[in-house]
Amino acid sequence: MNPGGLASGPAGSGPAPDRPGGDAAAAPQNEVSPTPPGETGTWRRLAAPSSAPSASARTVSGRMHHFSDNISLRARLTLIYGMLFFAAGSLLVLLNYVIVAGVLSSLKFATPLDVDPVVFADYKSSYIEGVLAETTRFSILALVVVGLLAVGLGYVVAGRALSPLHKITRIARRLSERSLHERIALSGPDDEIRELADTFDGMLERLDRAFDGQRRFVANASHELRTPLAINRTLLEVALADPDTSADLKTVGRTLLETNERHERLIDGLLFLAKSDRELDVRTQVDLGEVSATVLSQLKSEIDGGGLRLRTDLGEAFVGGDPVLLERLVGNLVENALRYNVADGEITVRSGINEGSPAVQVENSGAVIPAYEIEGLFEPFRRGSGERLRSHRSAGLGLSIVRSVVRAHGGEVVAWARAGGGLVVTVRFPQDGREPAAGGR
Repeated sequence: MNPGGLASGPAGSGPAPDRPGGDAAAAPQNEVSPTPPGETGTWRRLAAPSSAPSASARTVSGRMHHFSDNISLRARLTLIYGMLFFAAGSLLVLLNYVIVAGVLSSLKFATPLDVDPVVFADYKSSYIEGVLAETTRFSILALVVVGLLAVGLGYVVAGRALSPLHKITRIARRLSERSLHERIALSGPDDEIRELADTFDGMLERLDRAFDGQRRFVANASHELRTPLAINRTLLEVALADPDTSADLKTVGRTLLETNERHERLIDGLLFLAKSDRELDVRTQVDLGEVSATVLSQLKSEIDGGGLRLRTDLGEAFVGGDPVLLERLVGNLVENALRYNVADGEITVRSGINEGSPAVQVENSGAVIPAYEIEGLFEPFRRGSGERLRSHRSAGLGLSIVRSVVRAHGGEVVAWARAGGGLVVTVRFPQDGREPAAGGR
């Protein structure tokens, strides 16, 4: 379902298997090689790093250290409890041996008249040793049996003692800046774990107020600023429409109108950024391929007007999310590729299943971007260095909104510098469990 007039990959070809680079020349480190002609279905990604040393090269001490680091706290408590129990039990068996030996040695045995005293003494010693041996054997057997039961019981008790920590961990993993309203609210005795949970709840309360205040401030400030900007635009348009206005004033008016339009785009971006930072209110099945095709059809005139070559490979990729936010995400990616491009450049848009997850990828030519600047491109009001095509139209919020929308949907976004100049941005979402139909879009 490509937009009319847009170039696409070979007919009937689905997404090709992931490959680091295709037939293009090897890209420098931390850069992705450009898409070769005719390979729009090949997802771009960084080449796999060199393999780490094999496990056989590790020392025994290193393996033991790695093993000890991977033992859970519950298992460690159980092992400590078991070792202490066996140590105390072994000491008890030793004391029992000494006490029984002393008691038996202090006993007075009557020597029969018809038995040689030396023979009787040997018999007495053998009897005492036999009793001590049997006592020791049964004591050790009892220690092993009771010790194993104690270890099992200790494992259960440790699990129950650590269950509040598991609850704290589950809630902490589930939290994000959009769900800080959740609380642990741990019940039970007023002990150290309860104190930890209450401290964590207090921290969440402060963070929730801080994030909510920040979002409300941005939304309110942006809303209040729209009114004077709309008034300014109206006044400028009326002044420009007046036939008695001089040419110099019309020139100044057009410049002010362009500046006003840029400020309006900035305010709209701030409002959208504040909205995308909240919890999703709408979740429906959205096909990223259909969204990408819609966005490309809307921007077709701008792409053609910029003299850019468009290549697409739009496969089905269903995501559970907000259709408006997802359309804005793809739109910002394509607009970013359009604005920060070079004359006679190219844009490649892909959608489908990448590494087992629904994904969309936008690749564009452009100026060379150092690897250390990539992360900063996702910060608000940050732009890459260098002159780019139509860069004066950017408010510096495009990729910030992309990252915010991706986070709201539980996905991830990665960007790599493109060899020879440009950028490759890949957005992946959690697998929704719906299989795509055969054939691309």
